Amino acid sequence: MSKYNYSELEQQINQVLLHQSRELEGIKKLDSVALESRISESESLLKSLGYELPEQPLVNATKKKPVMVVPTWESLCIEAEQAVGSNADLESIFSAEELKENSAAIQQMNREFNMLHHLDKYDVAISVAAGLLAAAVDILLVGIPQKTPDGLSAGKLSDFIRAEFDKKFPEEEMTKLANSKVSKVPYDAQDNRHTSINVEGLSAYYHRLLSLGHDPLLGFMFGVADILTGRMTTIDKSGKIVSQVMEVYADRKESDVFAALAKQIIHFKSDITTSMGLPAPLMSLFNLLQFGSIGEEELTIAEIVQGMYYEGYDFIHFCSMSVPVMLAEVVVRLGYAFKRIKEGYSIKDSIPVSLNRDKHPKLATMLFIGQTGAAAINAGKVYFTKNPMAINYPQWIAFAKYSYSQLKWALLQKPELRDRYVSGRLYDELQETVLSVDHTFEDFAKDYIVVIE
Repeated sequence: MSKYNYSELEQQINQVLLHQSRELEGIKKLDSVALESRISESESLLKSLGYELPEQPLVNATKKKPVMVVPTWESLCIEAEQAVGSNADLESIFSAEELKENSAAIQQMNREFNMLHHLDKYDVAISVAAGLLAAAVDILLVGIPQKTPDGLSAGKLSDFIRAEFDKKFPEEEMTKLANSKVSKVPYDAQDNRHTSINVEGLSAYYHRLLSLGHDPLLGFMFGVADILTGRMTTIDKSGKIVSQVMEVYADRKESDVFAALAKQIIHFKSDITTSMGLPAPLMSLFNLLQFGSIGEEELTIAEIVQGMYYEGYDFIHFCSMSVPVMLAEVVVRLGYAFKRIKEGYSIKDSIPVSLNRDKHPKLATMLFIGQTGAAAINAGKVYFTKNPMAINYPQWIAFAKYSYSQLKWALLQKPELRDRYVSGRLYDELQETVLSVDHTFEDFAKDYIVVIE
């Protein structure tokens, strides 16, 4: 019984190969010396019987080509099964030495595949440098936001970005926009005076953190839906999800989805530079995390995040924190591209946009190392400062993204891709062998009339 689960066709091929291999071995045993000896014996026997042998080989006067009959696959299979049985293994065709050579060849192909994805010292240096640079920018230029008499202040880069937002969205214009009807939305209640269901913590300070319509990402779903239905959807400070009709704000509804989307964007614009501005993307969902015992005050995760928002951890600060993350991304991709060009690849094949490991085998791993290094340094920053405001939220999002990608690659994609690589190499070699056999058969058959059974 075969130890492999061959398909019916594979089993037939194994049987035919084994049978033909044994036939060839039988032919090879008749070496040239033995063949000459048999011919001499035959000639001597004919002469002793009184036959005269011609001095020159007989020539077919009509020069008619001999007939070569090619058996069908079915007949080959029947003949092979009669000769070797029906449980032939492919390994039985090879000798022990040949099997070792085959195994060594496969191992060599695996090593070649691994080298395609192996990072050399320059790849590692680029990745580490990108992570260190991102961490340095985060620590020295982004900083930690603090409330001052003149407003929020952090590192020089954060202050510059916040100033640019203030220039782009001047306070006077934003005040006018906020008071105009075009920006009024039903989910913008600042306290519980107009709510039918009490929302714990709803206030001028926290209403944007609690209302899902104010979330820079979720707002495009929940905010637009609330504008269309005249509702307010919130996650209050205790983690309770509340969706209620805001009857007092019925005039703020829109019946057209595009009008609702436009109003959502305008409302975002009016809120972005306020003292308690838009929260960071998905920050509202942290209100659901009503567990933990952090610090001396034994605060939950939700309470920590609510305190961070109150201290100025808002959307503009999120944009500031995104700069070192993008910097790491750019440094790794540019370093990868320049190195690849230097190695002889074309500019087109070196453009580091796609993370497809067939096209760019090392890029995703280099990005993982760079972002992981930056995240590790940020973790150290949080540990030594004991301040959750030091957390670089976009950095940890990037770390989570590339960690998932790297884990998926290592456990699932890499073995599959390695098998595809080895199978592809074997297929290419098989095609070369098939072409060689075809050419040999054509050369041999040109002097015959080929008939297929």
